[in-house]
Amino acid sequence: MVLLNERTGRYWSLNQTGRAVLLSLMDGRGPEDAVEDLARRYPSFADRIAQDVEALVRSLLEEKVVLP
Repeated sequence: MVLLNERTGRYWSLNQTGRAVLLSLMDGRGPEDAVEDLARRYPSFADRIAQDVEALVRSLLEEKVVLP
């Protein structure tokens, strides 16, 4: 998935996991919901999923790609 911040012209390329997080947020769900979904889908990575989701959401918020 590719996102374009029309205000800055900056592109964001999201992998399948990033796409899942973004779609969860767009559905009105919180980051913790995305963490739970991804931990079920990828149990061997469960220990680092929360950190990765938090980092992605923070970056998207900082760049104003998504709004709080």
